[in-house]
Amino acid sequence: MRRTMTIGGALAAALLAISCGGGGGGSAPTSPSPSAGGSNNVTIAITGQNGTQALNPNPATVDPAVQKVQFKNNDTVTHHMIMDDGSAQTADIPPGTTSAAIAIGNSKSYHCTIHPGMVGGFNGSVGDPPPNCSYQYCGG
Repeated sequence: MRRTMTIGGALAAALLAISCGGGGGGSAPTSPSPSAGGSNNVTIAITGQNGTQALNPNPATVDPAVQKVQFKNNDTVTHHMIMDDGSAQTADIPPGTTSAAIAIGNSKSYHCTIHPGMVGGFNGSVGDPPPNCSYQYCGG
């Protein structure tokens, strides 16, 4: 009986070593898929400054074919970002939180729906504040 248990234990150890040993052969390894919230996101900080200075970086460099944008609210009030072409928007972004990542599509600029003077852009465009903008988040 003892000999059977010893042989069984040795076989189990051998099988474990073979299955975890790596060895050669087999198929080529595959690249992992980017995870949600992964490195393909560009993060734009909401800083609470004026106009085009309220967002950093502005303009942000984004490859819309492979990257999404998320907004990190470093300000003391809630913000809500929308692409100027209406193609995408965030939910409200409370202070200290980061929005879900959104695709920018063909949009070249965006603004805060709560503070329309907070404007930003992508790939060379910094966005334009609305005409006659005269409150805290407008450019000075």
